[in-house]
Amino acid sequence: MYFQSERATKDNGTCKDSIDMDLFLHCSLVPSVLIILALSFLEKRTRKTSIDDKIQLLDRRFGFVIPLDLIGTFNNRWTYGFAFGAIANKVMSLFSEEYLPAGVPTWARALGLLLGAIEVGLAFYPIFACLTTDNKIIGSVTGFLYSLTWLIVTLVDIVTCPHGDKIGDYDKVIFNWPCLLCLSFLLGRFVHVFIKSIRIMMGADIACEEKRFLPIHQAEHVKRLFRKPVQVQKTWFERKIYDSDPCFKFPSRMIGTTVLSLFCLYVFITLEFGAFHLVVQALNSLEANMAQLEPDVTWSGYNQTVASMKEFNGALEGVWFFTTFLAGFITVSYIFHILVCYRKHMKRLWVGEKSFLPAKYHKPSASQSVAAIARYSGWQVAYILWGYLIMHIVQTFLGLAFVYALVFPVKHGKGIAMLQGLGLSILTIAIVIALMVLQVILATTFFLQKKIYPEDKGKPLALNNRKAFHNFNYFFFFYNVILGLSACLMRLFCSLILGSWLIGRIDRTILQRGYESADMGYNTWIGMIYVDHYHTNPSLLCFCNILLTNSAEKRLRESQDYYSFSNPTGPRRPTRARTRWLLYYTLLKNPRLIIQRKVKEQGDEDTKNIVSQIRLIHASVLEADMRNNQEGPIDIKCVEIKEGRTLFYD
Repeated sequence: MYFQSERATKDNGTCKDSIDMDLFLHCSLVPSVLIILALSFLEKRTRKTSIDDKIQLLDRRFGFVIPLDLIGTFNNRWTYGFAFGAIANKVMSLFSEEYLPAGVPTWARALGLLLGAIEVGLAFYPIFACLTTDNKIIGSVTGFLYSLTWLIVTLVDIVTCPHGDKIGDYDKVIFNWPCLLCLSFLLGRFVHVFIKSIRIMMGADIACEEKRFLPIHQAEHVKRLFRKPVQVQKTWFERKIYDSDPCFKFPSRMIGTTVLSLFCLYVFITLEFGAFHLVVQALNSLEANMAQLEPDVTWSGYNQTVASMKEFNGALEGVWFFTTFLAGFITVSYIFHILVCYRKHMKRLWVGEKSFLPAKYHKPSASQSVAAIARYSGWQVAYILWGYLIMHIVQTFLGLAFVYALVFPVKHGKGIAMLQGLGLSILTIAIVIALMVLQVILATTFFLQKKIYPEDKGKPLALNNRKAFHNFNYFFFFYNVILGLSACLMRLFCSLILGSWLIGRIDRTILQRGYESADMGYNTWIGMIYVDHYHTNPSLLCFCNILLTNSAEKRLRESQDYYSFSNPTGPRRPTRARTRWLLYYTLLKNPRLIIQRKVKEQGDEDTKNIVSQIRLIHASVLEADMRNNQEGPIDIKCVEIKEGRTLFYD
C-alpha cells in the first residue's frame, strides 16, 4: 500500500506557531504603503499641474508607480517570474477564501474576496515596484530589505513549528520551499542591481538602456523578413517538440504566469495528496471495523463484501497514485505547450493570418480585449488547477474501470471468461466498423461516376446507377437507425474524454463551432493575443521607430545650434529631388504601381484614356524587362537602428 494507515503527528501542545502569518500580512500593509509613497515621490510626472505651481517642492513628484508592464516588457523576465513564484502560496490561499474578511454576508462574498485579493496584492506590491523603478539604488535597497523581512519571518515560522494541519509532518517545509527559493533569488537579484548601479555611478560600467521603443530581437525579426529564407537542417527535438527562435521573446506576463502555474500546481498536488490520505485512512478504518464485526455476522455474503472492500481500497490507492503522476505530467506539458501555441498564434497574426480563429473573432471588441489581458494570468492559473483536478478524477474512474474489467478477472481465475467477453465485444465493434466501411466502398465502386481525368485523385461527386443507389439507401436506412445510436453514445464518450482532457487548455475552446462565445476562457485568450498583436507587432514598432528617428533627425537639422555640425559639407539636398528619386526607384522595382498612379484632372476623357494606356504599356515593358534580367531575389534595402540613427544598407 502506498499510504500508511497510521502516522504519528505532532501534538498541538508541543508545536505552536510563534508567528501568525495572516497577522503579519495585515501589518505589512503599513511599510508597503510607505514604500509605494516613497517610490511615487521619486517618480516624476510627464506634465505639470496647478498644484506644482503652488508648491514648488513637488516639481512633478508623486507620479504613478508601475509594478509590472504586462504587455511590452521583455527584459528581466525570469526575475518577474520568480517574483510571481514568491506569491504562489498566497495565490493558493485566495482560492481557498482564506483572506475573506470575517462577518461578510453571503451576498457580498464577491466584494469581500476582492478586498482580500487587493490586500494580498498590496502586501507584495513593493517587490514588483522596486524591480521596475528607474531609481535603481533606492529600489534595490528597499526591495532587498522588504524581501529579506518576508524571508526571515517565513523561516522563523517554519523553524519554530514545521508541522501543520494539512498533511502533517513538515507541512510548512513542503509548502513554503518554493516561496523561500524565489525570495532568495530576488535577494540575489537586488544585490546585483545595487552593485551594477554603483559601478555605473563610479564610471566603471556603462549603463545599458533597458527600455527600448524597439527591442533588439524584434528589430532582428524585421531584418530577417527582408532576407531570403535559408533552409537549415533541424534536429529531431526541433522538428517534433520545440524549435527555438532567437528573434522571438515571450513577454514577462507569459513567463510569470508559467512560473506561477508550476508552483501553484505543485502546492495543489500536495494538498490533494494530503486530502486523499485522509480518505484512504477513513476507508481503511471502515475496512478494519468491518473485519472486526465479521465473527458476529451470520450473513453469508458478508465475507465477500469485506474482501471486495479490501480490493477496492487497494485498487483505488494504486490507480490514484499512478494517475497523479500521469495527470501531473500532462498538466505540466500543457503549461509549456501554451507557450508554444502563444508563439505560433502571434506569428500568424503578425503576417495577417486569422484562419485559425473563428470568423466572429476576426474583429474583436477593444474593451473586451483590454479586460481580457487583465484577466489572463489569474484565469490561466485557475484553469490549470481545475483542469488537473477534473482530468485526475476522470483518469481515476477510467483506471478503476480498467482494473475491474481486466485485472481482477485475471486475478480471480476468470481470465478465460473475460477474454471471451472481450473478444465478443471487439468482434461486434469490428463488424459495425466493417459495415460502415462497406457503405463507403459500395458508394465508391458502384454509385459514383468515373474520373474526369486519369490523373485525378478521386472520383467526382456525381451519382451513377441511381436506381440501385435508391434501393441501397432504403435498405440501409433501417440498419443506420441502430448504428446511429451507437455512434451517438460514442460521440458522447469522446466529448467527455476530450473535454476533461482539454479543460485546462485556455488557448483552445472545447465547445462546438458557433458556441465559442460561451467559452469565457477562450475569449480571454483571444483578447490577450490581440492586445499583444496590436502593441508588440515588430513590423509596426519598426515602422514607428523609423518615423520617430527621422523626426528627431529632422528637428536636429533644423536646430540653429547644431546646423553646422549636422551639415558640414554644404547645403541640404532638395526635398523634392529626393522624393522624386525615391518615387522613381519604387516604380522601377514595382512597375504595376505605374498603372495605379493618379491622372491629372486637366484634359478630357480621351486624353486620360491615352495616358492610362501609355502607362499600361510602360508598366508591361518594365515588368517584362525586369523578369528577363532578374536572376536572383530583388535587392531590397534593409533597415538597421544604431545609436538612435537609421541606416540603410544593401
